[in-house]
Amino acid sequence: MTMLSLSSEVETQSLKKLSLKSVTRARELFSPVHGQFPPLDPESKRIRLCHKIQVAFGGVEPASKPTCRADHNSEKTAPSNALALPGPEGSKELRKGTTEKALVVGPTLPSRDLNNTGNPGKSTAILPASGSFSERNLSTAALMERMPSRWPRPEWHAPWKNYRVIQGHLGWVRSVAFDPSNEWFCTGSADRTIKIWDVATGVLKLTLTGHIGQVRGLAVSNRHTYMFSAGDDKQVKCWDLEQNKVIRSYHGHLHGVYCLALHPTLDVILTGGRDSVCRVWDIRTKMQIFVLPHNADVFSVLARPTDPQVITGSHDSTIKFWDLRFGKSMLDITNHKKTVRAMALHPKENAFVSASADNIKKFSLPKGEFCHNMLSLQRDTINAVAVNEDGVMATGGDKGGLWFWDWKSGHNFQQAETIVQPGSLESEAGIYAACYDRTGSRLVTCEADKTIKMWKEDENATPETHPLNFKPPKEIRRF
Repeated sequence: MTMLSLSSEVETQSLKKLSLKSVTRARELFSPVHGQFPPLDPESKRIRLCHKIQVAFGGVEPASKPTCRADHNSEKTAPSNALALPGPEGSKELRKGTTEKALVVGPTLPSRDLNNTGNPGKSTAILPASGSFSERNLSTAALMERMPSRWPRPEWHAPWKNYRVIQGHLGWVRSVAFDPSNEWFCTGSADRTIKIWDVATGVLKLTLTGHIGQVRGLAVSNRHTYMFSAGDDKQVKCWDLEQNKVIRSYHGHLHGVYCLALHPTLDVILTGGRDSVCRVWDIRTKMQIFVLPHNADVFSVLARPTDPQVITGSHDSTIKFWDLRFGKSMLDITNHKKTVRAMALHPKENAFVSASADNIKKFSLPKGEFCHNMLSLQRDTINAVAVNEDGVMATGGDKGGLWFWDWKSGHNFQQAETIVQPGSLESEAGIYAACYDRTGSRLVTCEADKTIKMWKEDENATPETHPLNFKPPKEIRRF
């Protein structure tokens, strides 16, 4: 009996020490429900919420003398730094009771008063410095100001459709250029010929021969009756369109020439190629003025009347701005991670776009500041980019995808797929060049199935038949 009593005293003593040691431990021992947390203390919740309000909105000037009811059972008013959370209709009542300096933030609260009194449809919730918050389950998310998206909303554009397919070349069609009068356009092909087509009818007007390699670059001068061509045969030629023959040749490239551009105001021609340089030529004297070096093949070149007058894109994934007075680099843009195969200037804005396999990026001029990426990823090797005055940008890739974009927002509003002509392989659905006409209403694409396709907007399309399905990007919503 002595042993039993002794053991019972030890157990009672140890249990008492455990219960007095920690209230939390006592709850774990004696609570009937172990999976639930105890209810929150209203006073501690009020203090915590007031502290968060003070930290978040301490710099905002509060209302001078807001009239808010701390207790609905008493008619006394107490001045406090009130934070108003209005509902859709309650904000009108709140303006009557508070001054104009009251801070209004947060989403709409549930339509229920603090004591379930008054109109259930109207909700006017005021958070005073003192009072009970146990009757309303408020979280800090209700105190955050919801910022709308700053991303520009795209303009509606009609979808584009293919209305003409032109056949005539015997090889891949690699380049295209329009006449300043907008009456004809020329195309260069892997069959080593240059063909001139009528814009209105698509009829072949002339075929020029002289290159011994595929023609990769074309440009028509708007100051002279000249057309310039460049090809894989290392040759750059000047054609007199009055005589339809070559009158000048520019020798100096060590490998094939991939791109060609004409300066809009000077008698200067720019060519870039596989020898990793962009060469600047004098049109009249045929002299080489500058050699602008890259670390890899030069695939695209742009010319502008003002600085930077020369912009080049290369296989080394860089874009360079060049000072044409001294032949030196002004700026290197390294945003891209892969080859910059195509670039295009906007006809009106001081901006240009560059296309690569990693993304399509827009930059401002003249400083070359990065604006934004296009909101979709084409996942293709993009060979051609064209922009018209209406803000419609078209990009063509190796797999035959012709995507149309809104210039302002970067929204992709149409994804068209080119169809190869009968007798061609499906792998020949590739687009190598694209160009708008002078009005911007027609688009010409040069493709790997040896055809030339012409596109225009669908006249029957309306915003109701083709609604704009646009969602602002979430990851850059607040930037």
